[in-house]
Amino acid sequence: MNWSLTILLANVASTLFLVGLIWMVQIVHYPLFDDVGDTNYTRYQKRHQNNITYIVGPVMLIEIATAILLAFYPIDGLSRSVIYLGIGLVVLIWLSTAFIQVPCHEKLVKGFDPDAYKRLVQSNWIRTVAWTARGVIVTWMLVRLLPK
Repeated sequence: MNWSLTILLANVASTLFLVGLIWMVQIVHYPLFDDVGDTNYTRYQKRHQNNITYIVGPVMLIEIATAILLAFYPIDGLSRSVIYLGIGLVVLIWLSTAFIQVPCHEKLVKGFDPDAYKRLVQSNWIRTVAWTARGVIVTWMLVRLLPK
């Protein structure tokens, strides 16, 4: 197997993992935040932040690294514009995470805040849609390389 294909497979695997994770977070996990209750909320939110980082952090790093590497190790038959679109979506996800979702979590770790909670759930659709679009893109790239 060549280096470029290895990069693509790592990118596909990391992206599809994150697509599944973000949909679970958006539909199941975040909506449960307002059911925790005031007594345990701060502890719950701290544990959420710490534990989710161990799952999502390494995979996001693999995803962004392999997305960028695809631009440096192109694969015949894959459009550079699609690769750059994929990189753009990763950048959007990282910016949304850093400037919208993380600040919401930082407010919530101090105690349940209905406005921060609402902003978190609503703004997380940015990442949900962007990762879903990335999932479509990386799947399309992989299918393009299948023997005909």
